[in-house]
Amino acid sequence: MKRLLSIELQKIWKNKASRVLTLTYFVLLSFIALIASIKFDLGVFKFHLAEMGIFNFPFIWHFNTYVAAWLKFFLAIVIVSMMANEYSYGTLKQNLIDGLSKKEFILSKFLTVVLFALCSTIFVFVMSLILGLCFSSYNEFDVIFMDLDYLLAFFVKLTGFFSFCLFLGILVKRSAFALGFLLVWSIFEGIAKALLVFKLFPESTAGYTIMKFFPLEAMSNLIIEPFTRLSVIRSIGTQMGVENTKDYGVHYLSIFIVLVWTFLFIYFSYKLLKNRDL
Repeated sequence: MKRLLSIELQKIWKNKASRVLTLTYFVLLSFIALIASIKFDLGVFKFHLAEMGIFNFPFIWHFNTYVAAWLKFFLAIVIVSMMANEYSYGTLKQNLIDGLSKKEFILSKFLTVVLFALCSTIFVFVMSLILGLCFSSYNEFDVIFMDLDYLLAFFVKLTGFFSFCLFLGILVKRSAFALGFLLVWSIFEGIAKALLVFKLFPESTAGYTIMKFFPLEAMSNLIIEPFTRLSVIRSIGTQMGVENTKDYGVHYLSIFIVLVWTFLFIYFSYKLLKNRDL
């Protein structure tokens, strides 16, 4: 496994575009810390994000994993390009000629996907811990390490999404087309959700229940938006007569659904490669 991972990391590092995108991704992740410096002081109106409680434990785990998840598209490009380059540069054929089996080839790609997801999760954990210790109003040990399941959800979300990108890279063979297919699929899920929720099942939750089993929707459900959890937003909603009944927790059914999709993406990636004439 170490040998397979080493091969993939060498390919990524020797590709300038992949190297730049990977470094850019982690640099942008660190920019979440800059949110703490956002201040507005306009006379009576004073606005300081850090003082709104976004870096309070345990809320910070929810907030940072949600924001960081939006940056996953940088690594998605790397994952798709990683597969497309195998066809463009002929390295796939060369790896197979050198004795690498198709199963080992897919395993090496999946290990890279898991490594990216794991490094991202560790990075977000360390950054959130530092920000929380600097800005949080609550520093009790049990409060600090409460809600760490958001980090698990973040890791599963990235692994599932990157596995989907890997599958598309193998299916389409071209980076631009694979990313285009990803966009088309997200639009398809959006249309399907609108039809199910507002047209077919407008008076029940059946539409939302069905959508839970779609891949991108399942990944989205792992970490629900955190902004309406803030006391400031809640108080505004209360004054406007809007009751917030949203469930912000990490649900293990959603994790299971994403893990099943991850397995299917890797399995069908292998089947595609196995049955394809290279």
